[in-house]
Amino acid sequence: MIVFQDVNKIFQDYSGVKNITFEVDPGELVFITGNSGSGKTTLMRLLTGDYTLNSGEIILDDIELSKVKNSTIHHLRRKIGVVFQDYKLLPDLNVWENISLPLYITHTPQDDIERRVTDLLDLVGLTDKAHLFPSQLSGGEAQRVSIARALTTGPSVIFADEPTGNLDPETGWNIAKLLHKINQLGTTLLFATHNHDYMEKYKDDARHIHLEKGEIATDSKQTKTTVTSKHTTSDSKPDNNEDGDGELPDLMHSTPENTPEKKPGLLAKLLGKKQKKNNTAHNEEGKDQKETKKEEDPQT
Repeated sequence: MIVFQDVNKIFQDYSGVKNITFEVDPGELVFITGNSGSGKTTLMRLLTGDYTLNSGEIILDDIELSKVKNSTIHHLRRKIGVVFQDYKLLPDLNVWENISLPLYITHTPQDDIERRVTDLLDLVGLTDKAHLFPSQLSGGEAQRVSIARALTTGPSVIFADEPTGNLDPETGWNIAKLLHKINQLGTTLLFATHNHDYMEKYKDDARHIHLEKGEIATDSKQTKTTVTSKHTTSDSKPDNNEDGDGELPDLMHSTPENTPEKKPGLLAKLLGKKQKKNNTAHNEEGKDQKETKKEEDPQT
């Protein structure tokens, strides 16, 4: 469960969020909307511990964030996967390496890394793209890599911050379907977006919180409760993968024979490990069309 109780975050010349109070149940899907500067990204960064709050409290799975020491905050962050609008993939690592990086950092056994990354590639429909580099991917494919990476540590919560903002409508819908599927499989999903069509599509499964100037303007969960009490008598290139065919990884699957190199040289260097083999050469047939990125308002 996630609990925000009277949360305030004040920056030098403006309030990021003011008097924010809400709870999110395990497995819930919550759409968070609001204009740039309304506080959507501030909520995410408070939840991940990137920002410290000025007052109030935030609780994640019975842990009060303000009481977590800086030396152990990384343990808490494993409970939260973040999907960004601009993907934030490392350009010199291929798809497999980008997804596996968090697992190497947490000293996960190699066999577990191989099984988990294989399963995640299957989930997001990119098994045949594992050897490609970010510059060779379409926007939708890059976002699928970002989603797979967010799931590597088995988080209980995914915060998707405008995950379709850089994508064409068709590709955006495919990413929304994939995120909805992940939520349906049990992961709590906080989905910050400007796209009201997504909310209409999943209105039977989802809750909607709308922010204005750092405050909660409306919360459909509270609205439904009120109404019930009154009436109760007692880039991009089209992404053709749809929403993937895999299931949430359980680390029980075997690694297929055509899985690309799992101990890449650059990744080994980054992590201080012994280099064993060179990275797979860039695929000459890779896509060279790049996404046109939208500039994000830092006060979101």
